[in-house]
Amino acid sequence: MSFLFVSPESAAASAGELANLGSTIGAANAAAARSTTELLAAGADEVSTRIAALFGSHGLEYQAVSAQMSAFHEQFVQTLSAGVGSYASAEAVNVEQALLDLINSPTMTLLGRPLIGDGANATTPGGAGGAGGLLIGNGGNGAAGVMGQAGGSGGSAGLSGNGGVGGAGGAGGATGGAGGNGGWLLGVGGSGGTGGAGGGTGGAGGNGGFWWGGGGVGGAGGIGGGTGGVGGRGEWLIGAGGAGGVGGAGGGTGGAGGGGGLLIWLLYTWLLYTSTPPVAAGGRRDLEKKPQTQA
Repeated sequence: MSFLFVSPESAAASAGELANLGSTIGAANAAAARSTTELLAAGADEVSTRIAALFGSHGLEYQAVSAQMSAFHEQFVQTLSAGVGSYASAEAVNVEQALLDLINSPTMTLLGRPLIGDGANATTPGGAGGAGGLLIGNGGNGAAGVMGQAGGSGGSAGLSGNGGVGGAGGAGGATGGAGGNGGWLLGVGGSGGTGGAGGGTGGAGGNGGFWWGGGGVGGAGGIGGGTGGVGGRGEWLIGAGGAGGVGGAGGGTGGAGGGGGLLIWLLYTWLLYTSTPPVAAGGRRDLEKKPQTQA
């Protein structure tokens, strides 16, 4: 493999010089415009007519070539400028990655997970997704299982982030992987993986964040009557529970939905209480008091 070293600053300066060259080309074309587009009328003899035709053809060819030259120059400058931008972006990404590696190095050494950044997606069959960063980062996705192997679980987030998606279960009735949990502060739980063909159960959805976050959707049951996965729980304060996974083709049962957060439960209880008519002392609901009529 051959390597190419490029200095974006030098390339940008070259692009600027080429752009200035365009004005020189334009000035040359303007100077030659009159002599290549205007000709004296040909004389009545045949020789003058042929000479006029020759110079006229030469002028047309010059105009065509000059137009092509201007277009080529413009395209070349644009290509060079785009290349400079690509190299500059690549250098910025490298610097950013080096900075992240420096920041994440202590926590990776002590805890095996980054401080900032998404967890890695699993690459081996049935492998679990990596955990997200302790401060910010989504969990990685679990990998699908092979024949008879359960899907990998999705990685959980740290303080803020969404849980990873569970991997699908392998054929032969393997269970789908569970979704990762959302961040401790906020984040949505990951969806559970689909159950494997042959009646595999769908993976459970991940739980939402501790303060805010909905639960993940349970994975669908596998073909052959697999049961859908249970939906993730909406966490402590605010968060709707995740929907249960649909049952697999062939008579599978859908999974149960996850419970909502405390605030959702209080709101539901209040609405239920305020919409129910009060019960009278005699055991009957006092729906309406009719006015008494005098005899």
